[in-house]
Amino acid sequence: MDIKTKLGIILCMFASLQTFCMAQNPYVLFRIPRKTLDIAKQAPEVVTQTTSEPTSEVVRVGIGTVGFKTYLYNNVGIYGTSEIVLCDNNTAIKTFPANTNINVKLNSAKTFDITLDDGTKITTLNGPVRFTCPTGLLGVKGLKRAGNNALYHGAFEIKKVGGYFNLINIIEVEDYLKGVVPNEMPVTFGLNALKAQSVAARNYVLSPRTKASNNYDVVDSVASQVYYGANTEKSLSNQAVKETEGICAIYDWNLILAQYSSTAGGYTESYSQSFSDPITKAFPSKDKPYLIAKPDIIGQEPLNTDEAALNYYKSTPDSYDVRSPYYRWQREWTPQELHDVLQQNLPAQSATGFVKPAFNKGDTLGNIINIKVNKRGNSGKIVEMEIVTDAGSYRVQKELVVRRLMTKSGKALPSANMAFELTRDVDNNLSDIKVYGGGFGHGVGMSQFGAGFMGKELNIPYNKILQHYYTGISLGTKPLVLSQSNKLVTQHFYNSNNYAKIKIDNRYDISSLTVKLNGNEQKIELPTGFGGEKRFTEIDVSNIIKQGRNEITFVYPSGEQGALKIYIELVKRDDNDGIW
Repeated sequence: MDIKTKLGIILCMFASLQTFCMAQNPYVLFRIPRKTLDIAKQAPEVVTQTTSEPTSEVVRVGIGTVGFKTYLYNNVGIYGTSEIVLCDNNTAIKTFPANTNINVKLNSAKTFDITLDDGTKITTLNGPVRFTCPTGLLGVKGLKRAGNNALYHGAFEIKKVGGYFNLINIIEVEDYLKGVVPNEMPVTFGLNALKAQSVAARNYVLSPRTKASNNYDVVDSVASQVYYGANTEKSLSNQAVKETEGICAIYDWNLILAQYSSTAGGYTESYSQSFSDPITKAFPSKDKPYLIAKPDIIGQEPLNTDEAALNYYKSTPDSYDVRSPYYRWQREWTPQELHDVLQQNLPAQSATGFVKPAFNKGDTLGNIINIKVNKRGNSGKIVEMEIVTDAGSYRVQKELVVRRLMTKSGKALPSANMAFELTRDVDNNLSDIKVYGGGFGHGVGMSQFGAGFMGKELNIPYNKILQHYYTGISLGTKPLVLSQSNKLVTQHFYNSNNYAKIKIDNRYDISSLTVKLNGNEQKIELPTGFGGEKRFTEIDVSNIIKQGRNEITFVYPSGEQGALKIYIELVKRDDNDGIW
């Protein structure tokens, strides 16, 4: 077997095993055995990216078609910017030169036909089909993102789903983030804001609100977070990813759900007032203590009445969001215009389950008599509104449903942070409906325009930006579980200050723990007994960590039972309301 075939097998096995290990235990960072690495390194053309051990978790990203129209394919063309390796599951089948388009088509027997553009048939595979490009990037024929050919780090997996297949990018988190951050936030917002965005995006992919599919964790569109791949990377955003490597936002020993949107409008909203429960669909949903309504300006009263919301959104008070083109906006309809809009949109929005009673296709909407807001969040966001007609009333819940229902010129409203100003004629009939609004997006968690203003114009560091928008958080490495089935875990993280503490939850009275930090190995004796009083342990390692990139390995002791939960705190929780 020649060295290229060996290398192909190595790469295909890596993609499969990494995915398997992550599925079995989300805290495992799979590492290629040293012997396998030595074999790979015999190939002189292999670059560091291929032969080095993975340094961050691996995620699976569903890649959509042009315009993100679908994630279901029946055929696709794959190429590499350098030599590409075709694999059937874990077995390397063949290598192809750079820029060779390899067509994959699912046939009637539900196997994969592999052909070249000239019609030459290469083989038929059972799949999953995998592609790697050891010294370059992978591409999809005809697919562009942000005007560029879409190119990707990592590996591709093509996996069947029904009579179609998904195209999945298997990629390390830190490489994935390089293709997310500059597409979620303009690099002109500056390094501080980009670092905050990097942490929020890292949290989001490691702990998404819902898993996008059984075949992948997230998708590459706004349905998760925008990921356009390697061809859209920018040097400043790459720096932000590098200088926050491994750092996540943590609350109560867990990763937070780091929601963010373009513009909060000066006042963020609580999670429970914007999102339904992802499983039960109950709305309002349960509160998340780190995602609570919060004004930019301390002392601002809640906007949960019509009067307060109208006064706020008709004015332009000081806010971190003032640079956003959607900080304030207005929309206006005649009664007939709004009637037609509602008549058209109500059936689709009723299908969400958040319009009651349901308005079905073919139903007739009566004349609009009134529009009432029954409930607002503290940001003034509409939680429930009521459309009153001479044929009946309809209650509409949830900000996204409100926005998609009340369209103007075919476009959804920027946000549901809005107040109505109704004008009536001498007979008390509606003659004009005007909306004063603020913000763009759901308004929960970090406001990207707010982060940009804070970071660039106020020079607020990224940790303070994050702690403004996510109440009560600390920053640190992703909490991991060390146990008999997961005895050794290595993490990498970037440090820019002189503070670091290893936090240990010793629920099962483990007697010791071995830690290797930047080459310094130490066995730590852990307090046990005391009826749970010594369950939590902190170990200050501020004098051992270094400025820049650090590596830490945790080793589970032999002969023990139970598990340890561990993370490294790098920024302490700050309960102050202000950012200074």
